[in-house]
Amino acid sequence: MLLIVGLGNPGAKYANNRHNIGFMAVDALADAHGFSAPKSKFSGSVREGFIETEGGRVKALILKPMTFMNESGRSVGAAAQFYKIPKDKIVVFHDELDLDAGKFRMKLGGGIAGHNGLRSIKAQMGAEFYRARIGIGHPGRKEQVHSHVLSDFAKSDRDWVDALLDACARASDLLAAGEIEKYQTKVNHLAPSPTSKPRRN
Repeated sequence: MLLIVGLGNPGAKYANNRHNIGFMAVDALADAHGFSAPKSKFSGSVREGFIETEGGRVKALILKPMTFMNESGRSVGAAAQFYKIPKDKIVVFHDELDLDAGKFRMKLGGGIAGHNGLRSIKAQMGAEFYRARIGIGHPGRKEQVHSHVLSDFAKSDRDWVDALLDACARASDLLAAGEIEKYQTKVNHLAPSPTSKPRRN
């Protein structure tokens, strides 16, 4: 089983925040594959289903911790322990300040770059899980970070946000198959970052 986690804060006032793009990504994935309706479990919102791959169906659990960001590890740890899911079968979608808006990168383990959700998960179960890092850009000054991540995406962002969420869902057969680098490549191909240089023919 694959555990796919989206990080965010619960509640309507946070729903469209940059900090909640992890929630948005896993919702798009679950909807695309017809996962079950959300249920409350593991201090989170859980949806179950299957992702079709070339090698067959892969069972997946999608989890959105409802603990607020800095307690996310409690929810993720409980789900992983209950289903005995190894860390290399856990993928966490989250916002990434250190990537330009719209850039997408996969990473196994490593630092947490000041992200409270990742810090909580690392404290609970160690660092060796996959991160699906969705760039939201840095506001430029440290004192502006808090308001940047907890503010909604601008209208001018919606095109790349929607395209990237759709790409994360459409390419997820590669994620489920464990083709991590190919997944990153396909997502970036389907939804190039608005800051990327145009490809030359």
